[in-house]
Amino acid sequence: MKEQFAVIPGAESFYFEGNDIGILLSHGFIGTPQSVQFLGEKLAKHGFTVLAPRLKGHGTHYLDMEQCTHEDWYKSLKQGYWQLKKRGKRVFVMGQSMGGTLALKLAAEYKDIEGIITINAALSLPAFEYLREEPAPRFIKEGAPDIKAENVHEITYEKAPVRAIRELQELMAEAPALIHNIEVPALCIKSFTDHVVPPENTVFIYRALAAKNKRLVTLPNSYHVASLDHDKELIVEQAARFIRTYATVHSYVAVK
Repeated sequence: MKEQFAVIPGAESFYFEGNDIGILLSHGFIGTPQSVQFLGEKLAKHGFTVLAPRLKGHGTHYLDMEQCTHEDWYKSLKQGYWQLKKRGKRVFVMGQSMGGTLALKLAAEYKDIEGIITINAALSLPAFEYLREEPAPRFIKEGAPDIKAENVHEITYEKAPVRAIRELQELMAEAPALIHNIEVPALCIKSFTDHVVPPENTVFIYRALAAKNKRLVTLPNSYHVASLDHDKELIVEQAARFIRTYATVHSYVAVK
């Protein structure tokens, strides 16, 4: 499926060249790279290479998204993985919400991924359960992003295609069976209060991972879109520490 609409200004993929450690950074459902750009810029200042692809159907128009499958979104992330590998990078994958779900799927497939970081990864969305039943509307209205901080703008759609929500539900249903096969180091981050994805999702992931080296971190002052919320600096701090711990970065030079 070819996208029919132009990319919204500010919603483009971004790439920062750094050392030999590549961070593949995924946004969530209906979001765009803009929602994780603060994390990407700050991690780049730590010296890492950062790539945040725009998942197919996102950041253009909800009619584009309606035509996508969850495999399209996964393919977008896989293309980012191969882009980093072709540049000779050692890859850590980091994702928020659905991006965290996709990160788990990628780590289950590619065993050379060196570590994963999930932020409020989605395995269930209680508010969307009713949409499994027929009849259902074609679109539902999207409310304000779940962000505790005031006056924060996230580029997103005003409507969500029900077809796309059902694709997300299929992706989430696949994930639990994959988690038990993931052995790489993992940092699992959840918000104490999340009005979209129950924090118990992250607790389940943390417990189910086969990784010997894993850590669970709770954000005290953020809601679901934590990458744009009060604890975004804490996420950067924890992520950078985690990556340094599990990767020997010979070329590491911090950017002041």
